[in-house]
Amino acid sequence: MSVVLSTAELSAADRIERWHEAVSQTFVPLDVNILEEDPSPGRIVTHQLGATQVSDVQAGSQEVTRSKRLIARGGREYLIVTLQRRGSAVKEQDGRECLIEPGDFSISDSSRVFRKKVEGEFCFTSFQFPRKDLRVRDEDLQALTARAFSGRDGSAALVSTYFARMAREAAGFDDFVGRQFLATGLDLLALFINERCGRFRPQAPESAAAMMVRVKDHIVRNLSDPDLSPTTIATAHFISVRYLHKLFQSEGTTVGEWIRTERLERCRRDLLRSPALGLGVATVARRWGFVSPSHFSRVFRAAYGIAPRDWQIHGLSGERRTAG
Repeated sequence: MSVVLSTAELSAADRIERWHEAVSQTFVPLDVNILEEDPSPGRIVTHQLGATQVSDVQAGSQEVTRSKRLIARGGREYLIVTLQRRGSAVKEQDGRECLIEPGDFSISDSSRVFRKKVEGEFCFTSFQFPRKDLRVRDEDLQALTARAFSGRDGSAALVSTYFARMAREAAGFDDFVGRQFLATGLDLLALFINERCGRFRPQAPESAAAMMVRVKDHIVRNLSDPDLSPTTIATAHFISVRYLHKLFQSEGTTVGEWIRTERLERCRRDLLRSPALGLGVATVARRWGFVSPSHFSRVFRAAYGIAPRDWQIHGLSGERRTAG
């Protein structure tokens, strides 16, 4: 459900107080200084994805400050990822100052003092989530606050594009789906931070184990894609194809063998259900990324010692006998 806060219907005199309340209610307590003699209307639209709040904000020139006084009041610690869509902003935190322009994104930490100044009309989208939900080191996070990351190229573009699309679709997600997409987004953000801080060391054993989990999860989620390959998998995880092969060699297998095994297991399961679903062998094979029916039949027989069609009939007969 969307929540809309707007000062459009208020008089200029009432807008300042109402906007200050709206900003502090939406985010964390902030001091707001309107820089316009005649305050422009402001509008905030929010959606909730689990513990994360997604907000679209439009307003005029202003300065917001998270002071020591406000931080001392306590409360939960939040991180705020902001995608700048229109207008430019100057942000300060952790001894740095940067200019955020349209197409950039930035990170703020509510547990430390920060300031943001915007001149002219602006629009941004933000994701506010509990600090504990992002599994990165504190020193790495502090190194990247008040920095502008261009959403036009490199790994920053992947983060920016993913979060921007998630914001556009947020209102249509049910709770479970929203949480899953958000978890993927936070994993992507954590990977980006580790990469920028030079802590992404795939050669380290502990990193290799974590990477293997991510790679296998990616493969399972993309088994239906016939173009799934070592190259596309490595690209998606910012590693070399050579290193990807080394990961699977450590488990005594290859990337191709692991993909084929996972696909075959899902085909074997679906073939038992296919008569009830009205699906033929070729259709089941295509559902799990096998382009050639003849190739699928050969690898299925090699793996299980029986042709797919015979397995379908044998499995169905077995189920009937069990039911009887």
